Amino acid sequence: MSTIDPRRLLAPALEQARLGEAAGGVPIGAALCTVDGELLGSGHNRRVQDGDPSMHAETSAFRAAGRRPHYRDTIMVTTLSPCWYCSGLVRQFGIPRVVIGEASTFHGGHDWLAEHGVEITVLDDPTCTALMTRFIAEHPELWFEDIGVEADS
Repeated sequence: MSTIDPRRLLAPALEQARLGEAAGGVPIGAALCTVDGELLGSGHNRRVQDGDPSMHAETSAFRAAGRRPHYRDTIMVTTLSPCWYCSGLVRQFGIPRVVIGEASTFHGGHDWLAEHGVEITVLDDPTCTALMTRFIAEHPELWFEDIGVEADS
C-alpha cells in the first residue's frame, strides 16, 4: 500500500456510515480513493432509503467515483468487511487494495479477496465496531435482511 495512513482513509467512509444511520439506514460507509489518498467517491448503504437491495456502501462509493479506464491505482475503504456481493465488485474491477474498519461484527469476503491477491488491511477500529454493534442490537431484522439471512436462521 502507499504511505498514506489507512486510518486517514477511513474518515470519509465513517462519515458516510453516520449519514446512512441518520437517514434511517444501515450504518455502513465506503470510499474509493487513489493510492495517493485522493477521494474519488464515497457513499453509504442505501438499501432502506432507496428501496434498492443492491445499493450497498461499496456500490454507492463505486458509482459516485464515476467511470475510469482501470482501477489498479485505487483503494476501496469500507467501515465493515465487504459482503460477497461487494467483494465481487472489488474482484470484477481489479481493485487491488481494501481497507476495512472492522470485521468483528461481520466477517465478509475479505479472506477470499486476499486469496486472490487483494491487499487487505483490517483496522479493528473501535468506532466502527461500536456503530455496528449498536445497530445490530437495535435493528436485528434490518441487519439480517441486509446480509441476506433470515432472522430465524
